[in-house]
Order: sequence, then structure tokens, then C-alpha cells
Amino acid sequence: MTLFKSTFLAVVAASVSGLALAQTPNLNVDIKDAWVRSTVPGQMGTGAFMKITAKDGAQLAAVSSPAAGVAEVHEMKMQGDVMKMRAVPQLDLPAGKAVELKPGGYHVMLMDLKQPLLKNTKVPMTLTFKDAKGVQSKLELNLPVSAVAPKN
Repeated sequence: MTLFKSTFLAVVAASVSGLALAQTPNLNVDIKDAWVRSTVPGQMGTGAFMKITAKDGAQLAAVSSPAAGVAEVHEMKMQGDVMKMRAVPQLDLPAGKAVELKPGGYHVMLMDLKQPLLKNTKVPMTLTFKDAKGVQSKLELNLPVSAVAPKN
């Protein structure tokens, strides 16, 4: 078995719990405390949250999920007295520093949901990272769905 195949299998096995360690030839990324907020029938959007640490620094360049028509990294921040949300083209991941995607801050926004996301199910998601040389790596996750952040 090649190093890539064995690493890929380890990543898939780790991602089932919502945790994953990506060790591709180009990138070393650790994902912790990942989850997606559950929805109710008719709700067309929700958020996904996690802590991402890139050992050597990188960017979260894109996200996708078959559960949503659109998946984007968003930022929420106060502008005067108003909380505003906007999509960001990429999210910088400084070397060795955990970047938290959380309610009220950076998060993954899942829009145009194909069906309700029910508590105690899983949502597949692909994160695309770009290293300092511009080389892209993808990480496949299966994130648990919950009404609140899971307890560790």
C-alpha cells in the first residue's frame, strides 16, 4: 500500500468521529471539535464549526458538501451596532495556531440545503486547503449534526 493510500485511509477513519488529521505530501492539518448545527423542516441554511490547526501554515481555500447547494466560509463581525456576515474568499491558517470556526465568528455556511439536517446524523464535507506554494489538498470529513456543540 502506498503512503498516500495508507494516509488517506487513516484520515477517513479519523474523520468518522468528526476529528481528522490530514497528512498529505503537501499539508499537515488537524481538525478538532467539528460539528454542524441541526435544522428544522423548511430551514435552508445552517453553520458548521470546528478548530483548524495547520502545522506549516495554509489557507482554507474552499468548502463543499453534497448536503448543500452552496458552502462558503463566512465571517461575522460587529460594524457599529450591527452584526454583519460576509463570505470570505479564503481563511488564513497561521502556522501552528488554532483557528476556531464558531457561532458569531468565522464559520462554514451551508445554504440551499437539500433536506433537513437532523440531530445525531452526519454531514459529509470536503475542505480544500492551499499551502504556501499554492498546492491544494483536500480533506474529506463526516461531521456530526447537533443542536449544540458536542461535549468533548
